[in-house]
Amino acid sequence: MEASTGSRRVTRVLEAVIAERGVPQAIRSDNGPEFTSRHFLAWCLERKIELVHIEPGKPVQNAHVESFHRKLRDECLNASWFQNLFEARRKIAAWREEYNEERPHSSLGDGGGPPLSGDVLTQKNPLGSQETVV
Repeated sequence: MEASTGSRRVTRVLEAVIAERGVPQAIRSDNGPEFTSRHFLAWCLERKIELVHIEPGKPVQNAHVESFHRKLRDECLNASWFQNLFEARRKIAAWREEYNEERPHSSLGDGGGPPLSGDVLTQKNPLGSQETVV
């Protein structure tokens, strides 16, 4: 957990995802500064990745991520008291591990274990092409 996430950090993480899963046709994101920066726009252009921003005030266009944020808020952030940033990082990492590795996932028929490859960051958009959801 960081206080903020800059576009260079986002592209480093996405490079790791691409190395593992391949280049997506599109990336859907909100309109945060890390996704609208010149660096991020150039990075997408260089890789021929379509950038799809959700409309401001329309979080339902990115419902998968909004659902995750609600669960993180309800189950971890609102349920915990953090004395300092180190403790916050530790508790959030523990929650993330439990969320990704142990809890049932509807994408697996409510079976446990990690989601299948591609379920977390890649989804089909309404037109049927693959996109990475950030």
